[in-house]
Amino acid sequence: MATMRLHTDNRTIDAPDEIANLLGGEGLVYRHWDVSKLGEGLRDNYVLTEAEKAEILAAFGAEVDALKAEGGYVAADVVVLSEQTPDLDTLLEKFKCEHHHSEDEVRFVVDGHGVFTVRGRRGRDIELTVGPGDLITVPAGTRHWFTLAEDRRIKCIRLFQDPTGWAAIYDERPDHGPSRCA
Repeated sequence: MATMRLHTDNRTIDAPDEIANLLGGEGLVYRHWDVSKLGEGLRDNYVLTEAEKAEILAAFGAEVDALKAEGGYVAADVVVLSEQTPDLDTLLEKFKCEHHHSEDEVRFVVDGHGVFTVRGRRGRDIELTVGPGDLITVPAGTRHWFTLAEDRRIKCIRLFQDPTGWAAIYDERPDHGPSRCA
């Protein structure tokens, strides 16, 4: 279950409805899905075959199809980050720098944990720690960064509006100077 921390007052929120309402006010979407339908072998496995990734997508087919229709997403895949990921620390370096995308960033966490920090509309940083069952949509153009939580592993379903996938845009923020990591 997600927890949210507002950097302005260091307040922590863990009630799903309150998280959804506060993030909604910032233009983000938060939902929580049931992951119990996913078999144990798929949940704890961090070295997935293409067939196992397809099995995960099939398990959440109805939910993914509904999101596709709702947000104009045309593609979905499964991404896994863990200690078994080649060059994990190099990859994480790219994610931890503030960036945005030309399309929404949609992540449904199947297993593991991650930390999204988002620059809210009012300039405040919102830190959201996500875990199994958490779905977050960061709208196109919203500045954010990501890192793994202490367990250093996450398995997510990603959805894309462009079938080639997203690309991070690292640039200066006109209102505040250089972005984080610039």
